[in-house]
This record gives sequence, C-alpha cells and structure tokens, in this order.
Amino acid sequence: MRRHIVLFFLIMFLIGTDTFLISPLLPTLQHEFGMPVGIAGWMVGAYTLGSAVFALIAGPLSDGWNRRTVLLCGLLGFAVSTILCGFADGFWTMCLFRLLAGVSAAFTAPQVWASIPAVLPPARVPKAMGVAFGGLAAAQALGVPIGSWLAAGGWSAPFWAIGGGALVLAAFAFRLLPDMKPGAPRAERTSILRRYAPLLQSGKARSGFLAYLLLHLGSGTAFAFAGKWMTDRFGLSIGQLGTVMMFLGLGTLAGSMISALATRKLGAAGAVTIGMSALVALYAGMPHLGGLSGVTAAYLVINTVLGVIFPIVMAGLTSLNASIRGTISSLANATMNGANTLGAWLAGLLYVQLGGFSAIGAFAGACLVLSLGLFLAGGLLAKRGTAAGRESASSAS
Repeated sequence: MRRHIVLFFLIMFLIGTDTFLISPLLPTLQHEFGMPVGIAGWMVGAYTLGSAVFALIAGPLSDGWNRRTVLLCGLLGFAVSTILCGFADGFWTMCLFRLLAGVSAAFTAPQVWASIPAVLPPARVPKAMGVAFGGLAAAQALGVPIGSWLAAGGWSAPFWAIGGGALVLAAFAFRLLPDMKPGAPRAERTSILRRYAPLLQSGKARSGFLAYLLLHLGSGTAFAFAGKWMTDRFGLSIGQLGTVMMFLGLGTLAGSMISALATRKLGAAGAVTIGMSALVALYAGMPHLGGLSGVTAAYLVINTVLGVIFPIVMAGLTSLNASIRGTISSLANATMNGANTLGAWLAGLLYVQLGGFSAIGAFAGACLVLSLGLFLAGGLLAKRGTAAGRESASSAS
C-alpha cells in the first residue's frame, strides 16, 4: 500500500513540476527563440490550455474506462511530449509540445484522485489524498528550482529529466496498479453533459466556480511573469531565479500544512477573507519594493496565503454534490488551467503595454476583490461549515 502512495505522490510531483517549469525558463526561452515579450507567455499558456480544455471531458469520460489503462496512456503521452519539448527548435513547436503535454496531464491527474479509493482501504484514503496534494506543493518548492538549476547547463535538460522520470513511473504503475474497470454497464453510465447538469443548475455552484476562476486568474497572471519581472529588475541568472522560486514553493507547502488549523481557528469564510485581503495589499505593494529580499519575502507570504486558501476553497467546491465529486474535480482543474491560460496572455499585454508589473499587481488585486465578494455572496464558504457539520453528525449517528 505504501508503494501506491509513493507512486501517486511522484506522479503529481512530476505533473506539478512540469506545470510551473516554463515560468522561470521564460527569459531564456524568449531569447532562444527570438520572441517578443508580448507573446512569449503563450509558452506557459499552451500547456494550461490543453489541460483546461481536455479536463472538461477527461474526468467524466474516463469513468467508463479502465482507469489503469487511462493513467498509463496519459503518463506515457506526458513523458513523450515533455521529452519532445527539449528538442523544440522554435516558438511554435514548443507551444505544440506543451499543448500535448497539457492534454496528457488532463487525462493523468484525475486518474490519481480516482484511483486512490480504488486501490487503498478506506482508512488510508484521507492520508493518501493529502500525500498526493503534497506532491503538487512539493513540485513548486523543489521541482521547479531543481529544474531551473538543471537548465543552467542547458534549457532542454529539465524537460528530458521530467520526461524520463515519467517513463520510469509508467513502468512502476504498470507493475503496481491493478485493473480498475467501471462497475456499471455501459448502458447505465451517465453522459458527460448530464454529469455537469447539477452544477449548471445551482446558483451556489455557479458563483463558486466563477469566484474560483477569478482567484486563479489573479494569482496566475501575477505568477506567469514573476520570473521575467525579477530577471529584468534584478538581473538574476536562471540559477538564482530557481533559488527564489524555491521560496515561493516552500510558502505554498507551508500554507497547505496550516490550512486546516486556519480553518479551525478562523472558520472557512474568515480564513479566506483575511487571506485574500492580505493578498490584495501584497500584490499592490510588491512592485514598489526596492530590493530582491523584500520581493522574495512578499512572494513567500503570498504563496503561503494561497496554500492556505486553495484547500479551503476546494473543500467547499467538492462538498457541493457528493455524487459527482470526480466531475467537480475535473471542472475545477479546467477552471484553474483556463484561468492560468488567460492570465499568461493578459500578463504579456499588461507587462508590455500598461506599465509593467505594477499593472499586473493591480489587475491581480482587482480579480481577488471580485472573487472574495462572490465567495461570500454566493454562500459557498458558509455552506461548507454548515454542511460539513450536518454530514459529520449524520455519519456519527
């Protein structure tokens, strides 16, 4: 059982590392391919676009297939497309390979969450879910900096390392995972569109997902050009930038570890309100800080707060309808990646046309203000507190 948990952790670690890898490499790749700053962000957005679009169908569709087969095919596709990124000879080929990697990740990641209850006893499921989520946080803390340090010897190296690691994990998954075929006959399976119907019909779900979109749009826009801005302002090498990125990831990891404590002390709505209010102030003030240490400290706090907020919000979303949690997770993944795709494009425009990172910070703050308003007005966070209490009471009885 422990081997399964380690496997799931490592899969999410590689996917998380690949997701964030382009940001610190963006200045190097922009120079390598001779692309203007305004469109260079699409090397970030191509991956998230593929993941966002296909996540909408990957989760519900794979419910009718053997999850082991889907995971293996997705992991192999992810490995090959990521390795090909290291051989890209221009901007458009890089965007194509990043798009294919994102599509593969859209099929792979949902299978991790769905496979955990299928291969582990119920008592081990909560811990396994937490470990898998920790893989994503650890990717930002360790995977991205390691990739940046590898890139100091050649920008292709981190892509080959991640792709090679994915091939190794595919081999282990082939040996460790059992077949996980759908239990219901094909005729009884619900169509993809019908799985989304309860969410479309719920005002609380609509407001919650719109707020979630704005939360990722603001934070994603600020993150997409963080490496570019710090390189331009402080003249960092790619190795130095990797070290800075490590502090950002450590903040996310620390925040995820104290998220439950913050919820107990402040309540879901209180923790999110305080956290998002702090983010608005930090995004507005960070572009005016004079030294790299101050900027790094600000980003450390920002990522810590985001690490606290995201599990709270995800818990609220998945509590909307217990019977379609897989579909909710897929939609949340698509919303996140769609927001990051749009954010990467907007970041380029804001950075070049509207005043640099100050414009990005102002835009991020505005998105977070609107997001917080929707979370509070829509009642998603309040529902989590009351519904969770009723569910616990029901389970106890």
